[in-house]
Amino acid sequence: MARLRLKSLFLLYFVASCGGLLYALSQLGQSCDCRTHLVAAEQRESELLSELRRVRRAARARDRVGAGRRDDDGGDDDGGDDDGRPLPTIYVVTPTYARLVQKAELTRLAHTLVLVPALHWVLVEDAEEPSALVRRLLEGSGLEHTQLHAATPSRMKLADSDPRWLKPRGVLQRNRGIAWLREHRAADTGAVVYFADDDNTYSLELFEEMRWTRGVSVWPVGLVGGLRFEGPVVVEGRVASFHTAWRPERPFPIDMAGFAVSLSLLVSHPQAAFDPDAARGDLESSLLVSLTSAEQLEPRARNCTEVLVWHTRTERPKMKQEEVLVKQGKGSNPAVEV
Repeated sequence: MARLRLKSLFLLYFVASCGGLLYALSQLGQSCDCRTHLVAAEQRESELLSELRRVRRAARARDRVGAGRRDDDGGDDDGGDDDGRPLPTIYVVTPTYARLVQKAELTRLAHTLVLVPALHWVLVEDAEEPSALVRRLLEGSGLEHTQLHAATPSRMKLADSDPRWLKPRGVLQRNRGIAWLREHRAADTGAVVYFADDDNTYSLELFEEMRWTRGVSVWPVGLVGGLRFEGPVVVEGRVASFHTAWRPERPFPIDMAGFAVSLSLLVSHPQAAFDPDAARGDLESSLLVSLTSAEQLEPRARNCTEVLVWHTRTERPKMKQEEVLVKQGKGSNPAVEV
């Protein structure tokens, strides 16, 4: 009985093998467009590697929070990639300006950035000189940081009654950050630059998605442009179009939070900058047209199908009661920093 079973198994194996061989022979000489399969395979491999790195970095970040971000000698314990390569630095350039919610916004953002390894925060104030409030916040953040300032001329500022879209904001501050990076960090090959406004909401996963940017990487942004999300549409691993409602014919119809640029690319294009006179919706394009084309964009976040950053906005606080108390001479203590 045992010999009969073995003989049957061998016979089945032989028949299946012969069938496979005959099928393979029948395919010889047949035309095959393998590019689609290769692109799909490469994209799947990239997604799996990205997922693996994301999980390991998240675990590493949690461990760092428990153990403390800095070593005893004051250096950052940034570790390296899983294959031994040092992690590329992410330079986060954030324009900011004095207002009642500024400290609250920056505190929230700092609590996100401090969980990201190998990150340097370049905070640029719209002011004639750096403020003590921002200096104290940066010193207490535990982050590698640089405090800069660049004042916006009054002709370029929005009036209180102007809609937010009337003039581009944070332009001179972002350009000041770019200039500082070119001057002081040009040798940091492999580094990445990201322009992060202080009122947006960022997932930790976003920073690991952008870390290995070679040119310009892109992804969707949630709650922007009057849509649930706005961003690139990817076909076979390449950006084919953009999901947007406002002027889709723009060269790069994406939000400021929806892309990162390699520092080497910025350094190699010394004239590339944001245009302070850019028309509505063209600020991002004014920089990117000098650096890349839509065909060269590097889609991230699962082929731009996952939202990892949201264009949130803090409601302006209502200070009616404060105004009443001020008139009565009972206003809040101005020495208390809010």
